[in-house]
Amino acid sequence: MTAVAPRNGPRAWLIVADDLTGAADTGIAFARRGLATVVTWGDGHAGRDIGDVPVIAVDADSRRLSAPAAAARQSAALAAHRTPGRIVYKKIDSTLRGQPAAETAALLADLRRHDHRTIAFVAPAFPATGRTTEAGRVMVGGQRLEDTPIFARDHSYDTGALPDVLKTAGLESGVVPLDQLRRGAGVVRGIVENAMAEGCDAVVCDAATPEDLLVAAEAVLPLADKMLFVGTGGLASALARLVAPDESPPPTLPAVTGPVLVLVGSVAEASRAAAETLAASGRVTPVQVPEAVLRAAPGAQTAGRELTAKIGAALGDGHVLVVTEFGPDSDLAAGGAVAAKLADLVGPATAHLGGLVCTGGDTVCALLGRIGVTGIRLVDEVEPGVPLGVTVGALALPIATKAGGFGTDATLLHCLDRLTSFVSEKA
Repeated sequence: MTAVAPRNGPRAWLIVADDLTGAADTGIAFARRGLATVVTWGDGHAGRDIGDVPVIAVDADSRRLSAPAAAARQSAALAAHRTPGRIVYKKIDSTLRGQPAAETAALLADLRRHDHRTIAFVAPAFPATGRTTEAGRVMVGGQRLEDTPIFARDHSYDTGALPDVLKTAGLESGVVPLDQLRRGAGVVRGIVENAMAEGCDAVVCDAATPEDLLVAAEAVLPLADKMLFVGTGGLASALARLVAPDESPPPTLPAVTGPVLVLVGSVAEASRAAAETLAASGRVTPVQVPEAVLRAAPGAQTAGRELTAKIGAALGDGHVLVVTEFGPDSDLAAGGAVAAKLADLVGPATAHLGGLVCTGGDTVCALLGRIGVTGIRLVDEVEPGVPLGVTVGALALPIATKAGGFGTDATLLHCLDRLTSFVSEKA
């Protein structure tokens, strides 16, 4: 992979995320513009595998932690990976899961030790996936976040109003409303500069379209050395478009052959619906992993060995879809432990894979760690929010990752189409 130097703005970026799929779906914005981008986690072994790159996206693995623990994990990731001149982008969940307020406050405090004028620019809209910000409030598919099934299943705050969320971590913020944003980048920059002069902690920026985010990016990119950018793949895409205006063709993935494993560990409705569509296509052998096996219920060890053998045998015949069997009342608090157990079940069956498709950050990270992968070089996007890359470490495999709540009923089918097309071309 050859790095392409940015034409405008900062030359190097550090993305700090709270899970792996978030790190990937933000980093891909820069990779698609020709900037070499790697996703890494843990103690950063992948960095030694690929050398210095313009964009590093780090999974701090803090989604399920308490606010203080999550903040500490983010600060540790910043300290381990930031180098002079590398601009920091704090990736948050588009539906405010995890501890985005505490994490933002911690990173802002760290950056202010070097420049007290640093301010957080918070723009979490991702219009391509149905997430917008209106009047400082997170909206999902035109609904208030608080009124959605995503919020009912998993939330950290009582509201989707971003100034109130930030205030839980002691951050005072203002809002750039949509009507002001649409007056142009100069107006937005003036609002942000005034907030900086007044010692404000953060500015929340409305956005309902990709064009809105581009205006926001144009406004604040000249202030990058005094910014903590806070957002999702939406703002990242706008910034990357400005930093590297000429989109480059994706690098070539390694020539590998074999079956594709699709692993669905997320309980989000979008991922479950996509798994059903893929199973109904007849192109995969579906294997369900009962919740009791993942929770170490009586008999789980024997059942687990049988499932591992079943998955391995199915991969010998073609593509396989593995889905965890969780219900609406399942306790998600031990997500990391469950993901590790799932990785233990699936890992031994992956020796002869041609590619991977994984949903859910915990699931992806656990499986890749289990099979000796230390990072992902990002190269392209299957669809918005669904990056495609190649693993770094013990195996070099094409991989598509998807956050649980992203995508349509056909997203996993699209991922399989992309990987099998590539495999057949290289076979």
